[in-house]
Amino acid sequence: MLYTNFAGESISALGLGMMRLPVIDGDDSKVDGPAVQAMVDYALEQGVNYFDTAWGYHNSESELVAGRALSRHPRDSYHLASKFPGYDVSNFGKEKEIFERQLEKCQTDHFDFYLMHNINEGNIAQYLDDAGRYNTIEYFLGQKEAGRIRHLGFSVHGAFPTFREYMERYGVCMEFCQIQHNYLDYEFQDSRAKIDYLQQHGVGITIMEPLRGGNLVRLSDEQMGALERLRPGKSAVDWAFRYVMGTPGLVTVLSGMSNMDQLKDNIQIFDDDRLLSDEQVEVLLGLGEEMANGTGVPCTACHYCTPHCPQSLDIPELLRLYNENASREGGFIAPMRVHAMPEEQRPSACIACGSCVEVCPQQIDIPAALAELAEAVE
Repeated sequence: MLYTNFAGESISALGLGMMRLPVIDGDDSKVDGPAVQAMVDYALEQGVNYFDTAWGYHNSESELVAGRALSRHPRDSYHLASKFPGYDVSNFGKEKEIFERQLEKCQTDHFDFYLMHNINEGNIAQYLDDAGRYNTIEYFLGQKEAGRIRHLGFSVHGAFPTFREYMERYGVCMEFCQIQHNYLDYEFQDSRAKIDYLQQHGVGITIMEPLRGGNLVRLSDEQMGALERLRPGKSAVDWAFRYVMGTPGLVTVLSGMSNMDQLKDNIQIFDDDRLLSDEQVEVLLGLGEEMANGTGVPCTACHYCTPHCPQSLDIPELLRLYNENASREGGFIAPMRVHAMPEEQRPSACIACGSCVEVCPQQIDIPAALAELAEAVE
């Protein structure tokens, strides 16, 4: 197992994400406890020492299962991460109640890593707390001072401006950040800008969605052919992991593994420290760009359309969300972003006048795309 050094501690480069655990009869709330225990035992035997759970995973069952599986092992043999569920704004003001319950569920007296969960456009106001109603960050800084949190950080699915706004306020007390990063999202979700910013500020990086929920596993024969010529016999999974392993400032790469076979395959990849060459990275990023361009509509964010919209919609942003939704065949990011918008800025506010189409260099049927997005997410 490869390891990174974070704050003087040895962290396994592969972390076990506990959001996609094995379940019974396809029911996400019925986690297969014995299967999870076997996976945790094997992971620890093979050197994996970072386990990432959260309040809402598996309909709030993940922390309980994590506690049962991990408490059978010495507490100093693993690093445990969980998160304050700020993605649900009704949880603000309940920090103490939730944190105490999380410790109880995980059968521990401290979290090694604790995150403000899912900073995004729908909760940034609550996290920044300009009115002083919640004092969320202050509460968790207090828990850190008390030794119940060893490292405090945050995760983000929001766009770069939201990420930067949070960092400008709280970056000085954030030790690490969990971002969605892979060779498709390097440009598509602007993980490149987030990584550069975190590097400039000395903040460690944990990576989620290295396989983009499995999307990067299912490559076409043509796409795999281009990779095969460079590294014969290597799987799409190996390519994707090998790419994120080269991320500067890396703490760990989280993978949500649903069975023992996936766990064994991933551990084998992280036993090898060979990174991709510059040429191989360039080819992979080109593939990611090709995949992004082949998804949704070819908007270049030229903004020719926006001055002509009588509704003053941010059309490039809405089309970016349209592409995000199409690339995942659904998912939660586009709905989350749209629901955070005032109603008059949502795709459903489009009146289909066609003024945007008349000036679009790509001749995108923008009203049709916005109508489709509205139907999908609103």
